[in-house]
Amino acid sequence: MGVALRAPVALRHLVVAGGQRKRYIGGNRKRGHAQRRYFTQPLEILWRRDPHSPFRIPAPAAARSEANASSQPPPLENASFEEYYKEQRIVREEEWDAFMSVLRRPLPATFRINASCRFWRDIFSKLENDFRGSLESEVSDEHVEDAISPLPWYPGNLAWHLKFSRKQLRKNQALESFHEFLKHGSEVGNITRQEAVSMVPPLFLNVQPDHHVLDMCAAPGSKTFQILEMIHQSKEQGLLPRALVIANDFKVQRCDLLIHNTKRMCTANLIVTNHEAQNFPSCSLAMDHGKPQGLEFDRVLCDVPCSGDGTIRKGHDMWRKWNSSTGNEIHLLQVNIAMRGIALLKVGGRMVYSTCSMNPVENEAVVAELLRRSGNSVELLDVSNELPELVRRPGLNTWKVKDGGFWFQTHEDVPRNRKNVILPSMFPSSESTHEGHTVNNGIGANSNHSTSFSRDFNIEAAGNVNCDSAKRLDYTSSRVDSNFSLDRCIRIVPHDQDGGAFFIAVLHKVSPLKESQMIEVRKTEHPLLTDRMEKLPKQHQEEIDKKLMNQHSTVTEALDDDKLIDEQKHLSMDNETSKDNNLIGVRMVSDDVEYGQAESGDRSHRTKKLHNEHRWKGVDPVLFFKDNSVIENIVSFFGIKESFSLEGHLVTRSTDNARRLYYISKSVQEILELNVQVGEQIKIASLGVKMFERHRSKDGCSCAYRLSYESLSLLLPYMSKRILYASPIDFQHLLQYRTINFAHFVDARFGQEAASLMPGCCVVVLREGLQNTDYIAMDPSAIAIVCWRGKATMIVLVSPPDRKELLEYRFGFKAFSVEDESSNHKID
Repeated sequence: MGVALRAPVALRHLVVAGGQRKRYIGGNRKRGHAQRRYFTQPLEILWRRDPHSPFRIPAPAAARSEANASSQPPPLENASFEEYYKEQRIVREEEWDAFMSVLRRPLPATFRINASCRFWRDIFSKLENDFRGSLESEVSDEHVEDAISPLPWYPGNLAWHLKFSRKQLRKNQALESFHEFLKHGSEVGNITRQEAVSMVPPLFLNVQPDHHVLDMCAAPGSKTFQILEMIHQSKEQGLLPRALVIANDFKVQRCDLLIHNTKRMCTANLIVTNHEAQNFPSCSLAMDHGKPQGLEFDRVLCDVPCSGDGTIRKGHDMWRKWNSSTGNEIHLLQVNIAMRGIALLKVGGRMVYSTCSMNPVENEAVVAELLRRSGNSVELLDVSNELPELVRRPGLNTWKVKDGGFWFQTHEDVPRNRKNVILPSMFPSSESTHEGHTVNNGIGANSNHSTSFSRDFNIEAAGNVNCDSAKRLDYTSSRVDSNFSLDRCIRIVPHDQDGGAFFIAVLHKVSPLKESQMIEVRKTEHPLLTDRMEKLPKQHQEEIDKKLMNQHSTVTEALDDDKLIDEQKHLSMDNETSKDNNLIGVRMVSDDVEYGQAESGDRSHRTKKLHNEHRWKGVDPVLFFKDNSVIENIVSFFGIKESFSLEGHLVTRSTDNARRLYYISKSVQEILELNVQVGEQIKIASLGVKMFERHRSKDGCSCAYRLSYESLSLLLPYMSKRILYASPIDFQHLLQYRTINFAHFVDARFGQEAASLMPGCCVVVLREGLQNTDYIAMDPSAIAIVCWRGKATMIVLVSPPDRKELLEYRFGFKAFSVEDESSNHKID
């Protein structure tokens, strides 16, 4: 009887997800599906599940033990992994234990200083004088020696190596201030957190100030950012670099991430594109006289998608998922991407092929196939004299191919039913060995591109292949060396420099590809991805998209912070979200608000027609901004000199009422003009740097656009109007409080100048000492901020991270909090 009376009490407060109790009996709630479901279960089960029930039955000890075991990290072992790389002789037998020992240790954190940023010397000094000593004194003895030190092989001591993993940086209280330093530096673009071995491929590109560079598989963007650092570091002071970088990735979401990460560079020399790398358009244009025009690049970075086992120290899950078939599945895609890169490379240009895999099927086998297909048009460079302090090993000349549980030395040994899966190009055979297999070699083995994705690319399931007629072969009795000097390739193994694993090959194009070689490349090309996908049933589209994503999901770099991945889901593809949009006290015009100086009806009609005819569905077009009246108004309002031309360099992504205007360099302008001529073959996700943004202030401003802080350093030397010069104390107060009344400035003269200025956007420059204000703004290194001159206040239009940077490195603020943007603080 007691049980019957008390059972409803237990039912009233069943615990639901999130730890909250929900009342299922009594009250005014009706019984729903969830409530009825509980009543269909035995009371004993309900009591056992309810931790607050007096009748709760504890779980058996074995079950608790099993639950605890499931919450433990997976074991750092994989018998197949060890067997595979022992057979491949990836390291010498006597090194094996050291190799495996390092793989099981967490990967030390590394980062790079952006030498093109304003305060890079201050950051370097802070590392040397502050953190280097404090980190060694605050942590345990095991980390005392060289707790932080520059990587000896990276030029200029700009890359640094820590004795701590990313997890230790996040969890260790003693490292909290240093972790904050890294996060803030990364946020404003002064620092890039990147795996050490991932920094190597861009260095072998040997980028020059006038080069056009293609990064074929660029997301998440660390290597792209590194290339941008190189071209901006080498530019003449006060001038835009002549170089150009096109950063490409095939997935829209990955392009969002790429845009977000490269945006920190604030460069006018970057285009982000969205294509399958193996189908990247050439934009060929037939000319009336002379050589056909098209895209060609001085440098190509081909950091292809790979199985990623070189990053095994960063993720425990790789130990469980790894199997040898992953490399076999992705081999052909890697070859096709790299061959496309060679086709787009200029004669005399250099391409770097790289992976973060240790598998020779993804590395040496791909390079050998590239050399076979290219003939004498491409050579593998010996770069042993470059970066002499980088510890490296030569590439392998012999390896085997594993399919399921069977090993094969040559393609002839592969069973007939597996010959279209295990390709001749995977083997280390000589050129003569492949003469009888030209049909099956490389692309010829699978000329229909979509067929290469017809198998489910699942890391765990890919290894479950059964070769009934195959036998395990002993390769030690006979070895067939490749005719190519694959020892010129670079292998980086983890225990040499306590890092990750990487493979790098540097290729030099010595002559154009022959017509037969170009036909071989075209076999993998399709007119356009959208055209192909639209012809397929929806189910097939989703299947192909899923498999493509699986292949690219193991791209060579991993993010330093998992949180950043989630943040990117909310980013728009054209990067409409500005880092200071939410800071502006002046209301911005929404897209549906009609601009006061609207375009004529004919022009609006033409613009809408262009938008409707735009090549790429779901992507805003890139339009040259040609409204001369608006441009003249901007030039007049800010006093922009003729030497800094805006005509032809401003683009917008809006067909009507251009809300944001982006500035592009001359090199980017030429690419856009070519793209228009060829019918928009390039799908552009982002380009240039935001320079002007429309406002709808009612303060009486005569110019409809305000300046963007992102492009201020580029434009300021060419401005002659709307510039105020503040003393250090007033400049500091503006950064701290963001909004200050004219009467509250310490320098009364500055307050009067601000009050007499016409309402609208302006620039406040830091005046130190008795500097001549006639030349301060013309100095590219001048420290300045964008502000809004309101009715009675000066409002700073700079993001909190950027204000924090200026306060810390210019005024020596060690710790401070930026005031809440929602309130206007005044100095009394």
